[in-house]
Amino acid sequence: MNYKNGKDVLPPRLLKELQHYAQGELIYVPKPEQQRALWGELSGTRMLNARRNEQIYESYCKGTTMAELAAEYHLSTDSIRKIVVKARSVAAKQHS
Repeated sequence: MNYKNGKDVLPPRLLKELQHYAQGELIYVPKPEQQRALWGELSGTRMLNARRNEQIYESYCKGTTMAELAAEYHLSTDSIRKIVVKARSVAAKQHS
């Protein structure tokens, strides 16, 4: 990291204000925070999982057992149960 003289990079008014708070001190000025994408958003995995979960819930509603869904989607029955419970609560919120 290289240091720059405030006189060279800051407008005079801002330099004077900064000197009021930290005269002669070294100050680190971080880059603006950029919001990172959530897991799977850039690659499309998040959307694929959402579609898969909708299909799982629809199949469950049509009578497919959790054990059958677990075998079909290569997931544990516990994972299928979590998907179904979450989808059921989302569906309930949409209907109320």
